[in-house]
Amino acid sequence: MENINLTPQDIEILNTKIGMRKLLENENIDIDKVLRLTKYEIELATLQEQLIKLQERIIANNEKIVVIFEGRDAAGKGGAIRRITARINPRHFNIVALPKPSEEERGQWYFQRYVNKLPKPGEMVFFDRSWYNRAVVEPVMGFCTIDEYNQFMRQVNAFEKMITDSGITLIKLYFSINKKEQAKRFKEIAASPLKQWKITPVDLKAQELWHVYTKYKKAMFKKTNTKTCPWKIIDANKKTSARIEAIKYILDRTKEE
Repeated sequence: MENINLTPQDIEILNTKIGMRKLLENENIDIDKVLRLTKYEIELATLQEQLIKLQERIIANNEKIVVIFEGRDAAGKGGAIRRITARINPRHFNIVALPKPSEEERGQWYFQRYVNKLPKPGEMVFFDRSWYNRAVVEPVMGFCTIDEYNQFMRQVNAFEKMITDSGITLIKLYFSINKKEQAKRFKEIAASPLKQWKITPVDLKAQELWHVYTKYKKAMFKKTNTKTCPWKIIDANKKTSARIEAIKYILDRTKEE
């Protein structure tokens, strides 16, 4: 802890409850890291308060909000959703992470299973992966035919227009990480007894098929980054800043006019 130049503001941050907790978490104190994480948690708490107010307004006005989280495996989508929903009323939001389609669902209109999960008035729905599985993951992994993929790409913009025309606010977030960061996170997940369950056969092929994913991702953005339903690309190589950026974007897109 020698030769550390702390500003009065830094000292004030370290003297908060969050700062003191961070200082006591580890024997080997890294002041820069403690400051960074303390600032993150203070900002996160402030934004979570704003999310509570947003939800109260949504409930009062019978608004309907859909936020979809897309991105490569290990991009931090689930972690961001957990921070966004940590303080709001669980009775008025749903997190949707659908498994692979059943045989019955395979015979239905592709979007049907997602329509069934859209919000009721006064509700927010967070999709941890969405109908955009068919834009990237499914064609890359061979889970759909080329005809099914092409049909999806023809229909998706019209589907989203129907959603927004019905009064739903649709927010599309894409968490973007680089290949090196994904490999690092896979290694950390595989080494953790508490996280190993997250690794799937699809994940194991993600690095090998990196450039194929990129090809389909670019096609998705080119086709579906519309004026009505734009994509927000979030640099997710640092989880903390990605979470903050995602929340700020949601708050901005749902501001009252």
